[in-house]
Amino acid sequence: MQGVRKPPLPEWVLSSVSPRNQAVFNGGYRLLGNVLARCGVAVSMQPHFFSQYVELNPFLDAREAEGLVKLCENFGSYGMYSEEGLNEGIGEGLPQRFDAAFNFLRTGGRLGRRDADLTTLVARTNYFRETYAYGDRVFAPGIESLYRNPRLVEAAKQIFDRPIVEPAIVYANILLPGQELAVHTDVPEFRGLNRKLHPEWLIVVAHHSGLFDQHRMPIATSVSWYQDTNGGEFAFYPEGIDRPATAYRVHFNTALVMDTDSVFHGVDRVKEADRPMPTFLPRMRLHSEGGGRWTVRDGEDVIGSYDWDDMRFSISWKAYCFLDETERDAWKNGARELSIDTVLDVLCDDLRARGRLGDARPPNRELAEILVDEYVKFPRPSA
Repeated sequence: MQGVRKPPLPEWVLSSVSPRNQAVFNGGYRLLGNVLARCGVAVSMQPHFFSQYVELNPFLDAREAEGLVKLCENFGSYGMYSEEGLNEGIGEGLPQRFDAAFNFLRTGGRLGRRDADLTTLVARTNYFRETYAYGDRVFAPGIESLYRNPRLVEAAKQIFDRPIVEPAIVYANILLPGQELAVHTDVPEFRGLNRKLHPEWLIVVAHHSGLFDQHRMPIATSVSWYQDTNGGEFAFYPEGIDRPATAYRVHFNTALVMDTDSVFHGVDRVKEADRPMPTFLPRMRLHSEGGGRWTVRDGEDVIGSYDWDDMRFSISWKAYCFLDETERDAWKNGARELSIDTVLDVLCDDLRARGRLGDARPPNRELAEILVDEYVKFPRPSA
């Protein structure tokens, strides 16, 4: 383990705050950040965000890491993680993650690449995903040791300083040559507000606003890799959107653990093959043919063929982090503290305080765009 890494704090902060007073300091710092934001003062990292991360290099025993490559192949085929259905009601007609999608289309991604038409840009981010484990259900036998991996659990405890960690899901992401992942933050969860029931973009806005932090369910995320990839760096912003991204080179048997609900991150483009990238469509699937060979098929038609070394395979692990048994029991019992109406009322009141909204609430789609524009501030392209 390389240890916990934190963005540097000013020396006067480090010297004036005792460990015993950290909780008090953090609460005041978050309040100060929200006040500054209302006054139009830029704050690089949202003060209520957890920005530290843990690097694990190497992560697993080499034999176990090699076994996960075989597990990926044995799983057989992977569907496309295309955009989920459109929103209804608030934000009607907009994609679930229109915040990240529109930013990518507008800016060309982290490196500002606008070298393709709209269809190609969409295909670049239509990568492949399957779930290996969820809750008590295991879909990929052999993933159990990673699902309950003690090093991941300990790293999660360090990120949030919470002693109880409950693994929730493990899934695989596969990107092919020419693909990338738009810069974004993951969809968080609040007691009473989650992605299964409510618009994903709105839950993201709720977190970025800092107005509902006492209801948030902290989730630690690990991303681990099992090959040396040509391109496809994991780019993330632990020091905030106004600081340069850290572009982490993907190497065999390495992992990062962080709060991806708070830290902006994405995947740089996997090195292009010597042929144009196909136009990937949601119905297509990626199939293992054995011996390190893979194909993308549209039904029975082969759209493209790939070698393992040309692809980018990662495993994501997510876990809830709790302060105590009472908090965990409330989660298990489905305690609900927020409603969609309460969230919208609080956000609209805050927009009025910021001068962004009048007395009347605008139509659903217009309000959705105002909310994202006001609260979700993306890093600017670096080129």
